[in-house]
Amino acid sequence: MLIQLIDIEKYYQTGAGKTFVLRNINLEIDQGEFVSIMGPSGAGKSTLLHILGVLDDPSGGSYLLDGHEVSSLSDKHRGELRREMIGFIFQAYHLIDELTVYENIETPLLYRKVKSAERRGMVSDILDRFQIVGKKDLFPAQLSGGQQQVVGVARALISSPRLLLADEPTGNLSSKEGETIMGLFKELHEAGTTIVQATHSEANAAWADRVINLQDGWIT
Repeated sequence: MLIQLIDIEKYYQTGAGKTFVLRNINLEIDQGEFVSIMGPSGAGKSTLLHILGVLDDPSGGSYLLDGHEVSSLSDKHRGELRREMIGFIFQAYHLIDELTVYENIETPLLYRKVKSAERRGMVSDILDRFQIVGKKDLFPAQLSGGQQQVVGVARALISSPRLLLADEPTGNLSSKEGETIMGLFKELHEAGTTIVQATHSEANAAWADRVINLQDGWIT
């Protein structure tokens, strides 16, 4: 079992009361599964992904990631877990405007202190795999939305994460570009990567092994 959520809640204090974003979430995801979390805007999908990615803490409940109770880990250990194990793909790409495609993809390896020669080999391999060698010296502003998202996927995968989290990964793309991204996800899944994507698209959700429906913070 890679992911286990037990009675997870997320709420914010508002005056005398609480505004709930997630309620009583119980979920198990095995290593190698491809899971879609589906629901309308405001359902809590992004919040759930941020908790899964150790970017946010739940207000209550228990989150076990690869057997580790996340709330009991130090900030340093949590940071290591994120770097070593998790890749993120965001709808807004989150590429660094001042860096080239090559430098954006290389960034996670710098955080992991991978040696220069090894970094060069790894970035070259992934540029080749995603057929973006010709774009390596361009900046994000010089790329289409689809190309930026491919770079975002490449950056998320450069360190071979066991868990890939994708938040509306095709939301800003054309249907053709979206198909390309979902095809990449399917290849990664078949190679053993665990994928959790948040989406409001039934077509995208259907690529997964399993669909979890979220409504007003509840699993329905």
